[in-house]
Amino acid sequence: MRHVIALDVGGTGMKAALAGPGGEVLHRARRATGRAQGPDAVVAGILDFAAELHAYGTERFGAPASAAGVAVPGIVDEADGVAVYAANLGWRDVPLRELLAQRLGVPVALGHDVRTGGLAEGRVGAGRGADRFLFVALGTGIAGAIGVDGRVEAGAHGFAGEIGHIVVRPGGEPCPCGQHGCLERFASAAAVSEAWARASGDPDADAADCAKAVDSGDPRAAAVWQEAVAALADGLVTALTLLDPRVLIIGGGLAEAGETLFTPLREAIRTRITFQKQPTIVPAALGDAAGCLGAGLLAWDLLASTDRMEVTP
Repeated sequence: MRHVIALDVGGTGMKAALAGPGGEVLHRARRATGRAQGPDAVVAGILDFAAELHAYGTERFGAPASAAGVAVPGIVDEADGVAVYAANLGWRDVPLRELLAQRLGVPVALGHDVRTGGLAEGRVGAGRGADRFLFVALGTGIAGAIGVDGRVEAGAHGFAGEIGHIVVRPGGEPCPCGQHGCLERFASAAAVSEAWARASGDPDADAADCAKAVDSGDPRAAAVWQEAVAALADGLVTALTLLDPRVLIIGGGLAEAGETLFTPLREAIRTRITFQKQPTIVPAALGDAAGCLGAGLLAWDLLASTDRMEVTP
């Protein structure tokens, strides 16, 4: 059976699948990333994991995988297939596509983890059928994926979708990127966790705890939550003004608060827009499977483009 390898590399773990032509998952596997052993060990682990998946597919389905798709964090040069930099994995300028292609003997597509997850959400998840969508992940940081006609825009230099670094509070808190007042310093799950830990006096409190306290009527939690929602709405309205998406998909840890987030966020955006059209605002549907599913889509897209080139006279 024709299939592809799909691999989603995270800071602590890797999720993998063998995917069929219709996107169906034929096999799943997980493995620790092993970042404590250093970047070289992480790369070696990725190559070994992919090779094991390749061998399993050959044995199980009677033929090797036709291609592989890999999603990785950090800065990614998708055109050249290079994992440029990832702080949480410690690597720089890793020619991952070339290394995997040599190891597996099949074509390989390399993608940014959030853009790859956004591709899956837009094509087969919460944004299915939308010609224009914006996917925003509210996690440790904030990143996005800009979807146009079934594909995700990487930008001229691979930085498209980094909306977490829209400045929403000029002169505000410093951001590791070098700016002050970036969106992710106020509205990421990490930022809400930090703010609620300070406000509650509990150093172990996190964003999920804050959401629960909001639901129980705690005024301190409400103040923290309102500040985050206001900052998020300011950043998203800037993005909506530039991109005019039909659907806005919100995922990541903060989105797990459900309507505790979505109800005030929809209202905050509504009160800020003037001439803009408010998109449909929905929670992500695929959860932590999005990156792996998106990696499979990258692999099938690569095969489709290769097939088209082969038949072009």
